[in-house]
Amino acid sequence: MHRLRHRASRSRPRIAGHHTAGSEKLLHPHKDYEKTTPFSLLLQPFQWLQMLSHQLNTSFVVGIFLVYGLSQGFSGSFFRVVTDYYWKDVQKVQPSEVQLYMGLYYIPWVMKPVWGLLTDVFPVRGYHRRPYFVLAGVLGTVAALVVALSGKLAVGVALVCLVGITAAMAIADVTIDACIARNSIEFRSLAPDMQSLCGFVPLLGALGLLAIPPASVIGLGLVIYELKTNAVVSSDKNNKVQAVQKLGGAIKGMYQTIQIPQVWKPSLYMYLSLALSISTHEGQFYWYTNPKLADGPAFSQEFVGMIYAIGALASIVGVLIYHKLLKDYPFRKLLFFAQLLFGLTGMLDLIFILRLNKRVGVPDSFFVITEECVSRIVTRIRWIPMIVLSTRLCPLGIEGTFFALLMCIDSFGSLTNKWGGGMVLHIFHVTRTDFSNLWLVVLIRNILRLATLSFIFLIPNVDPSETIIPADLLGNAIKSGGDEDADNLQLVPFNEEDEV
Repeated sequence: MHRLRHRASRSRPRIAGHHTAGSEKLLHPHKDYEKTTPFSLLLQPFQWLQMLSHQLNTSFVVGIFLVYGLSQGFSGSFFRVVTDYYWKDVQKVQPSEVQLYMGLYYIPWVMKPVWGLLTDVFPVRGYHRRPYFVLAGVLGTVAALVVALSGKLAVGVALVCLVGITAAMAIADVTIDACIARNSIEFRSLAPDMQSLCGFVPLLGALGLLAIPPASVIGLGLVIYELKTNAVVSSDKNNKVQAVQKLGGAIKGMYQTIQIPQVWKPSLYMYLSLALSISTHEGQFYWYTNPKLADGPAFSQEFVGMIYAIGALASIVGVLIYHKLLKDYPFRKLLFFAQLLFGLTGMLDLIFILRLNKRVGVPDSFFVITEECVSRIVTRIRWIPMIVLSTRLCPLGIEGTFFALLMCIDSFGSLTNKWGGGMVLHIFHVTRTDFSNLWLVVLIRNILRLATLSFIFLIPNVDPSETIIPADLLGNAIKSGGDEDADNLQLVPFNEEDEV
């Protein structure tokens, strides 16, 4: 077992904290290929991927493309468009009700720490990760096929199936997030690059059938590299005792870490920045797709799909702007201006709803595409540094489960803004046919976005390369929460020459 672990560890090129003078250059290879010729600019994305594959293992990059690109990007893009029209045209429910239902989509994401604990503590036939990938793939495939092949379902059944699809995405997401969190700690200078890749890949997927992506996750469960644990040779009683001890240790480790001010303060800000930006999406969607309004845009399904596709392209621009220009800025400064822009650009929705664009002769189609592009770019620039910051708050040893906890907080913020937006839409009587107060709801949303700036002091005023939490937590596993099998999880080392 020791020899196997030693061989497996060689698939990691280098470990943070043990860099030589030569290895430091390898951790910043993008500085070597930044040229000014047009041809080199075309080659940069491929050289960048090659650098990440060399530094972090090829299969790690492939795993990101599979989970983030196919399962979340490709499937998620269709999921958003399809469910909007499904609730509006098939189930014919009110926009405030849809916001409540869509809030339930976030429940599996709020439960990410549970999925993380299950994969860490309760192996199936000696494997911690593979069975859960297979479970995610089967769950997502079955749920998607039920909705696609059954026509109109009872609201409760349809909701269970749609939540099942998001649960499949969340379970698959947990394991790859654990890999990202560990690599972000060990290769600190590459953390922004990893999050740029994670932000870029789903957008490629969004530009790419709902059952295929979760089915592909089953394949990941079959090929993911993982050493079998020794727990299978122990008695069932010992297995249960060890599982309980690991579960208690992981929970204790998370509890100890979240109490550190450098951790809970930015976590609180990330929750507030999402929760206070109440969602008005369903009210706006019902408004601009209603063909019976005298002065409404009456957008067709094809045009709405085109808006989302163009928005995905704009999101790629946002990722590139962050990666090329903003990734080295201090977290507090970057998030302050990103949140400020987020609030100000929200006023474009208000201009559109009040039809002010028509008064100055700007066509609806041009205005809404411009608004979508600006909004997507700003949202990406605001989102990526928060994820980078989250990876920097995770201690080694429980980084996977703790990162899942931080993403749970973010998901809970998204759930809050969906339900909060639904309540505001209901209070101001925005329905399927009455949109007279929609402008007021959007104005309230924008004011709340700007109000979030008053909490920016919770974000540490440090550069992405600086230490945020104490070195003893970053450099050493929390013994109470550590797992001796934590190093066993890697994706298949395609470039590993030795046989495991």
